[in-house]
Amino acid sequence: MQNIQYFPGHHTKTQRQIEADIKLVDLVAEVIDARIPMSSRNPDVDQLTVGKPRMIVLNRADQADPAQNKAWTAYFKKQNWNVLETNAKSGAGVNQFPAAVRTVLKEQIAAWQAKGQVGRPIRVMVVGVPNVGKSTFINKVARRKSAKAENRPGVTRGKQWVTIDRGLELLDTPGILWPKFEDQQIAMRLAFTGAIKDDVLDIDDLACELMELLVQRYPSVIQEKYKLTVSEPMRGWQALELVGRKRGFLISGGEVDLSRAARLLLDDYRSGKLGRFTLERPEEFS
Repeated sequence: MQNIQYFPGHHTKTQRQIEADIKLVDLVAEVIDARIPMSSRNPDVDQLTVGKPRMIVLNRADQADPAQNKAWTAYFKKQNWNVLETNAKSGAGVNQFPAAVRTVLKEQIAAWQAKGQVGRPIRVMVVGVPNVGKSTFINKVARRKSAKAENRPGVTRGKQWVTIDRGLELLDTPGILWPKFEDQQIAMRLAFTGAIKDDVLDIDDLACELMELLVQRYPSVIQEKYKLTVSEPMRGWQALELVGRKRGFLISGGEVDLSRAARLLLDDYRSGKLGRFTLERPEEFS
């Protein structure tokens, strides 16, 4: 397994920005990737936002295993966090966000009203690691293109307030990773989804690791999609070679062009063309 370390300088700046801005907000909404719910959570966020009500936005739920979405929702609710399942791209679940925020803060809102602060807007900080669909989520909530959204990490920079309606404002923050990946499995899973830039990775190795996980957990999908037979203990690189051969990705001497097969697998996985997968399960973390 390759050793992945990726911490651009602006992430340190983002940490300081969150520390400075946390006093301005009433609630923190953390957008995570439903396919890798734990790996897409920055452990530093809990410390940076201590004392604030929390909401988990389980985004890309449409690309994750439906049974695992339920399991993860139950897991986070056990920790007294509110959970909202969304698909920011299509907008599914996003419309429930303003009402969900007001439900979480109902006691706080009642206290403001008792003090005569009737028109006081609710301010929500939206945080998340790169490429979990945070900016797309904000744009869908706001029903307009206000936060810069691109399918690559490190696009959102600087402080951005987005007014949703007269009573709700969102503070968008740049995607934030943490300084050192102690667990390379977490780094690898982030890389699968594109949260770490491909140009700092060995793509062939990455695709072999992803294929190995899929062969273990969702072999029938791999068989159906690529029309081949896989079974444990088949290694990821062996299954990837089968895919390359099936697709005719051959180079001189009849060898498989593993890099083309690797790119195909990662593209299919990231776009959702492969199917609905959750690569982590709550019982692995309890």
